[in-house]
Amino acid sequence: MEHNFDVEQIKEQEYQEELKQSQKKDFKFSWVSSSAFLFYLTFACLILFTWGGCYRLYTKRFEKPAVTIQESTLYTPKYK
Repeated sequence: MEHNFDVEQIKEQEYQEELKQSQKKDFKFSWVSSSAFLFYLTFACLILFTWGGCYRLYTKRFEKPAVTIQESTLYTPKYK
């Protein structure tokens, strides 16, 4: 009976070690790796959105419309 208890204890130890290793690699259990990942993800998104906004402003920039002005309101007005 004692031998069976030792086997169960060894299996439980191996399971706990394997669980710790998987948790170390898992995103939600490792605060250090998840915070670094989120920092770089946020930084990359910020750069991409800034670049995208600048590109959009460059391609859709304001074009001056051709406005007709009365000749009598010019700096040197022309009268009939």
